[in-house]
Amino acid sequence: MTTLLVILIALLATLGLPLFAALGAGGLLATHQADLDPAVLIIELNRLASSPNLTAIPLFTLAGVILAAGGAPQRLIRLFNALIGWLPGGLAGVALFACAFFTAFSGASGVTILALGGLLYPMLMSVGYPQRFSLGLLTSSGSIGLMFPPSLPVLLYGIVAGVNIDDLFLAGALPGLLLLVMIMLYSMMLGVRLHIPRQPFTTAALREALREGVWDILLPVGVVWGIFGGFVTVSEASACTAAYVLILETLIHRSLSLRRQLFPILRETSVLVGSILIILGVAMGLTNLLIDAQIPMRLLAWMSDNIDSQLQFLLLLNIVLLIVGAMMDIFSAIVVLVPLILPLALQFGVDPVHLGIIMLANLEIGYCTPPVGINLFIASQRFQKPILTLFRSTLPFLAIMLVWLGILTYLPQLSTWWK
Repeated sequence: MTTLLVILIALLATLGLPLFAALGAGGLLATHQADLDPAVLIIELNRLASSPNLTAIPLFTLAGVILAAGGAPQRLIRLFNALIGWLPGGLAGVALFACAFFTAFSGASGVTILALGGLLYPMLMSVGYPQRFSLGLLTSSGSIGLMFPPSLPVLLYGIVAGVNIDDLFLAGALPGLLLLVMIMLYSMMLGVRLHIPRQPFTTAALREALREGVWDILLPVGVVWGIFGGFVTVSEASACTAAYVLILETLIHRSLSLRRQLFPILRETSVLVGSILIILGVAMGLTNLLIDAQIPMRLLAWMSDNIDSQLQFLLLLNIVLLIVGAMMDIFSAIVVLVPLILPLALQFGVDPVHLGIIMLANLEIGYCTPPVGINLFIASQRFQKPILTLFRSTLPFLAIMLVWLGILTYLPQLSTWWK
């Protein structure tokens, strides 16, 4: 009967049952089998609720939603176009940097594709980029900014793993920049080969774009300076960010009306944050049961018998995470897997910060891989293209990201350069 129930829960999850319901059902089934009070499932919620960084998630999400509604995507495109549009493949670089910037603050690649895709896709096509390249760039770029502060997946990993979030933001800087450079070089080579026209550089255009976009660019500078300068904590930085973007869009740019748009913005933020927190709550209860059942210890014992080195462990870890990333969203994967993987990584001498970067890189790649690559589904909806077409379009970018993953995995200095 237990086996049948597990199969039924897994089948319902694949057919669209909300993940929190599947995890909650699994937790209740596990407590029943272990003759435990189901109340043990919510014990971990106390640790979650007492986390000082928990408030950063809804506040940074609110900031991203306000920016999306207030016209920040258009301002960023104009600014990056004026700055780097004159380079070979400059417009592709504009798309890349704008998507990375916006994803870092929205915390969701889907929001980036929806907000920027409709603007950038016709621009890329109009200057002569192939459709396949344009679709692949925009689909894969939706998740490229996940390494940069104040990324929600980084915050979530720090909360679940008990790792200092400031350290994680520092650790993600070089890996994130490396990926941007690698894809930018590929775009520049393609731009030269196809003789893509460049945007003429003019100081007047740059001055006008800076006048409109300087307040948006100052936002990440202020967050990084405030956190790493020791002036504010992550939670305080999130509150300052939300207040800043609200003032920016309502008083400076005057692109939002609080009377008409505040409620829809708060509703969208609540849906995004609620989906994360409810999954986080039930998943932490379930993983607490798995830890009590000594599942990590059994995995460690199996790996100790079959894996001889850190190199082998990291190779196996990447394979497992790539598979998981193709089947689960990044927030669920972090919550479910981190408590299981972290003890194993420590046993093999992997730094928790380095582990976080490896995990985020794998799950970032998973956004573009079937069967559940969320970027593919959202891009299919946005560009009205079949998922298979989009997946084929992302293959060159996935190849670059896999090379990037190998570099990050076996050069831990990129993640721990500041130590």
